[in-house]
Amino acid sequence: MSLINPHDDTYFMKRALIEAEIAYEKGEVPIGAVVVINNQIIARAHNLTETLNDVTAHAEMQAITAAANYLGGKYLIDCTLYVTIEPCQMCAGALFWSQISKIVYGARDMQRGCIAMDTKLHPKTKITGGILEEESSQLLKRFFIEKRNLN
Repeated sequence: MSLINPHDDTYFMKRALIEAEIAYEKGEVPIGAVVVINNQIIARAHNLTETLNDVTAHAEMQAITAAANYLGGKYLIDCTLYVTIEPCQMCAGALFWSQISKIVYGARDMQRGCIAMDTKLHPKTKITGGILEEESSQLLKRFFIEKRNLN
């Protein structure tokens, strides 16, 4: 009998999607993130750029700060960031400096994502994408369709 790990990438991406839904309800671009160490969520965050009137208040930036505060240090070694969309260049730069061990994202950002922008990550950081990609993408599409219809 093999044991199934209930705390896999899908499990944690679902938690990030919950954060994205919270952002959606606040009228923020619906991107959510969680930071995990040893199968434990140590930070939950979502976009707050409108709420805080701050272009740097992306979900990833909020999650990095919360995780660093939890750990009592600036490095996120042995941590994994789960985020509903591929990090942008700014967030990837902050993730580089945090020395995070792994990034798992849902949907690609073909225009502004760190892969499209050829942003360098820390050499020890692993990146994986496509986890709950459809759910992440659909939430963003729904948000922008509704936003266009209101204007």
